[in-house]
Amino acid sequence: MTSFDYLAERLDQLRNQLRLRELVPRDLSGSTFVEASGRHLVNFGGNDYLGLAADRRTSEQSTGSTSSALVCGWTTLHQTLADKLAALESTESAVLFPSGFAACSGTIATLAEEGDLILSDQLNHASLIDGCRLSMAKCIVYPHRDVLFVEDVLEKQREHFRRVWIVTDGVFSMDGDVAPLTPLCDLADKFEATVVVDEAHGTGVLGKTGSGVCEALGEKHRIPIRIGTLSKAVGSQGGFVAGPRHVINYLINRCRPLIFSTALAPAAVAAAIAAIESFQTEPHRRQRVQTLARTLRQRLSLSPIADDLTRSVEMGVPIIPVTLGEDATAISMSRRLSEAGFYVPAIRPPTVPPGTSRLRISVSAVHEDTMIEDLIAWFAAQQ
Repeated sequence: MTSFDYLAERLDQLRNQLRLRELVPRDLSGSTFVEASGRHLVNFGGNDYLGLAADRRTSEQSTGSTSSALVCGWTTLHQTLADKLAALESTESAVLFPSGFAACSGTIATLAEEGDLILSDQLNHASLIDGCRLSMAKCIVYPHRDVLFVEDVLEKQREHFRRVWIVTDGVFSMDGDVAPLTPLCDLADKFEATVVVDEAHGTGVLGKTGSGVCEALGEKHRIPIRIGTLSKAVGSQGGFVAGPRHVINYLINRCRPLIFSTALAPAAVAAAIAAIESFQTEPHRRQRVQTLARTLRQRLSLSPIADDLTRSVEMGVPIIPVTLGEDATAISMSRRLSEAGFYVPAIRPPTVPPGTSRLRISVSAVHEDTMIEDLIAWFAAQQ
């Protein structure tokens, strides 16, 4: 695994300069904060100008966090969720972001520096792409899941760069396929690179504990930095990064989307905590959505082509694309599905490459068997 000692040295420099910033959990109570010791402080640091965020008449939790995490927006709830995410991901630490987009773009832009190389999958999410563009590193976009291309680049160019970051979605959002994490990790080991995975569509759905695709493929221990969202399977809002303590502390001190954004709303944090806890108490939800996804893929003859383990994981991914090609065809099919009582969105360029417009079916654990069967019957009738 890549050493992050250089980040520890930078953090020590900040500490010596009295510039190291840390997240301090505090509970908001009206116009005052309650510290962990129980001491009350009148809050003159927040931006709750009308007092509405602290007004509990509309929610059991405050409707807003009043400020950025480093100023005074980090509560004991935030810390609890961060700790639970670190435990779920089997990492030393985790930190929360206001959105998954901010987590992805901010993390890549902060960690990848001038003199570094980023290898980014062609079909990565826009948030990862933007992070690559915002960084000062050189970025090479490799063809989708093309491990041989990545290897060739590393063979020829690794010596020219201080650090290399292999950045990929775990589950690709418009194709429903899975990154080749094992061979990418093998290359990372060989060429002293770091793999960074966005688990947005894997968290809660894949893996024995719901940790995601890294767990499902048995590669959690080889992928030090994992990014996720709280707005998909978790059913709340926000994003997170889990990883080594030095990495998380560095993001807290240097990641602009984290430092300069208002912290995640406490109500969203509380909802996410409940959802993360349900991964252990309600595993049937994860099993249910995977079963429905497998059924739909099999019945629509959309089984993935991959090695045995990856294929098995992909079969349970609840993103099922039906590629049609032309924009007009996808729009027409989506409209006819709507008339039949189904909402299946048509996905067109620039979200997907030209000539690959598609229907994107998303399966949920709350879908009834009859709903799945009716959808399958509709597609069968179009043959």
